[in-house]
Amino acid sequence: MGERSKIEFDVVTVDFYGHPLEKLRCTASSWSDVISEGVVIRCVDIPAGSFQMGSPATEEGCHPSQRPQHSVAIAPFRMSQTPITQAQWFAVASLPRVSQDLPPQPSCFSGDHHPVEQVSWEEAMEFCVRLSAHTQRSYRLPTEAEWEYACRAHTQTPFHFGHTITTELANYSGVNWEYEGKLCNKGFYGKGPTGCDRRQTMEVGSFGVANGFGLYDMHGQVKEWCLDVWYPDYTDAPTDGSARISHLASSPRVLRGGSWNSGPRACRSAYRTKLDPNSRLYDVGFRVVCD
Repeated sequence: MGERSKIEFDVVTVDFYGHPLEKLRCTASSWSDVISEGVVIRCVDIPAGSFQMGSPATEEGCHPSQRPQHSVAIAPFRMSQTPITQAQWFAVASLPRVSQDLPPQPSCFSGDHHPVEQVSWEEAMEFCVRLSAHTQRSYRLPTEAEWEYACRAHTQTPFHFGHTITTELANYSGVNWEYEGKLCNKGFYGKGPTGCDRRQTMEVGSFGVANGFGLYDMHGQVKEWCLDVWYPDYTDAPTDGSARISHLASSPRVLRGGSWNSGPRACRSAYRTKLDPNSRLYDVGFRVVCD
């Protein structure tokens, strides 16, 4: 049986230098489904709305794949408050097989409350089908538009925190490093500071700050699978929040959010990249939505 409840969470906004401007205590509605004893998936209500999807041309790190900006209308849905954890994965992987087997413990970095990683898009889809059958609710991966709308939470800045990001707020690579004299990773964004490089995942929600919708770890931690097939830009993209799909099963799929292994530019709300649907990487996980 599921349970509806109100949740409380802290939302932090920073200035151009990464200094906190304000910290607000906010509330949202959520729905929790019990998967097994002690294992629950909590989904937060995401309200309907519209937003500008993509990156402004003037935004640092803007790439042609993130353009043109376009208005998208989003219907209400629910999204898991955190990336799917290893405990949640194990519980669902133990449910009856639908289309394919799921490895019970695929992750490189172990911990029940760490995000699951090293799971393919195809395996994430199987997870959703099993979860749907178990709960009698419709779970799936988010569309790319839903993901960005949920990440932004009514903000228009590069990050939901504001114009920059710090490693005190998110798990990403905050150090500069060079290869053969060339800067390969820029550990700061805009006028913000450099930080640390943890080189692994952390427990979900470790920083204790969410975005305006109550979602944790939308920047960094693990890149997250979306439902969509990869297209090189937003030309002719849907404006209703639906996924762009293809009949080619091998088509690359969209990843969002950046990871512990990404520089801050690759953790922006607008950043997008791709990966083959059968690939598994130690910085790729996912979260689910429920209609």
